[in-house]
Order: sequence, then C-alpha cells, then structure tokens
Amino acid sequence: MNLREGEQILKIYHHHPTPFVFQILKVVLATSPFFFLLFILQSAFSTFAYVIAHLIVLAIFSLVVVYLSLIYWLDKLVITNLRVIHIDWKYLTVRDEAEGLLDDIQDILTAEKGLLSFFPFLDYGDIKIDTASSHVTLTFEHAPNPEGIRQFIYHIRHQ
Repeated sequence: MNLREGEQILKIYHHHPTPFVFQILKVVLATSPFFFLLFILQSAFSTFAYVIAHLIVLAIFSLVVVYLSLIYWLDKLVITNLRVIHIDWKYLTVRDEAEGLLDDIQDILTAEKGLLSFFPFLDYGDIKIDTASSHVTLTFEHAPNPEGIRQFIYHIRHQ
C-alpha cells in the first residue's frame, strides 16, 4: 500500500478478536483427538517416543495457530483522507488489495450479529462498501463495530 501525495492515514481497523477465538477453539477441538489417541496408545510407545510424539503434535498445532494468527491479524481496513483500502491476506504469500475513493462511495452496508451486538465484546459484523464503479466492492468481514466504521466514513466524506 503506497500513500498518494497529501494522503494521510486516519484509521486502521483490524478484525474483531471474538471470531478469532472461535477459530482457535476449532483448531483445539481438531487437535484434541490426536492427543487422546496418543494417550490411548501410551503403552505402545517408550517414554522417549511418547514425549516426542506429543512434541510433534504440539509443534504442528502451534504452527497452525501462528499461521491463522498472522492471516487474521494482517487483514485490515485502512481509511485515509482520500480513499478506503482493504488489504486481504488469502495466504501468507497471497495478498489482495482493493481500494475505493471516498468520493466514489455510493453505499455502505453493514450486518451485525443481532441482539448480541449490544455487548461491546460481541459487537462485530461485516461491512460492504460499494463504489461508483460496479467492479469495486470492498467487503471487510468480522469488523469491530461496523456501524461505527460506516458513520466514520460518512463523517470523513462530508468534511
């Protein structure tokens, strides 16, 4: 992301942490059968092999958590005084970058999680920014306080 002349970053939004916690819990649940299987087969291994097997499963689990963490936290929505930029990491080596000028924004749609959005730690949802060009639509999932982001963009636009 390169800033243009006279452009300043006003705010950077990252994903809300609650969906990330759910994603990590899924990984823990997916890893637990492997630890259970090692526990059941404990008598078939020597103590050294048993410890090594646990370390291998733990290392793989740790690598998956680190990978998911990097992908989740590298995604961001950058709002400058001229445009809105969405940086979306698909993998650690593949990044999509989409932008829309503030003057070209036609509509901003938000979707939150119903009654649970009244609690700040659960106030997240999706924000979809449509521009004048039908080809550019910025979609930022798991945004913290999507209604607040929408109001901030409208406020910046009308200054």
